[in-house]
Amino acid sequence: MHARPSTAAASRPPLLLSRLDVERIEALLEQPAFRALDTAALQGELGRAELAEPAAIPADVITMNSIARVRVDDPMQGAHEHELTLVYPRQADGSADRVSILAPVGSALLGLRVGDSIDWPLPGGRNARLQVLAVRYQPEAAGDLHR
Repeated sequence: MHARPSTAAASRPPLLLSRLDVERIEALLEQPAFRALDTAALQGELGRAELAEPAAIPADVITMNSIARVRVDDPMQGAHEHELTLVYPRQADGSADRVSILAPVGSALLGLRVGDSIDWPLPGGRNARLQVLAVRYQPEAAGDLHR
């Protein structure tokens, strides 16, 4: 089953990504360990995003290693809020608060701004609506431009 983002324009807000994050994610996707994964949704998001230098990323944008408060409206589990850290796969430790960029929710969150919402497929064939409520920490805003 291929996970693809919804094509409805209202469910796909503009994305702003750090050039450095995109370079690192693209290098990750080229590694043999990750080539077999279905990364079409993530690659689609990378392809439609506007890129900026790390120092030019606004503080309300979710970048790699950002900590964000997110509301998830899941038809099976209802609405709930989570504080999530968007990480590379090697940093994902299985805890619910560390989300890999290769996970569906991680792919959906990258590049969103506070107030943005997006509809995104989840495992099991259901969709959820994700809304960014706050960005508590962003490396670029903290001056960690080359983390």
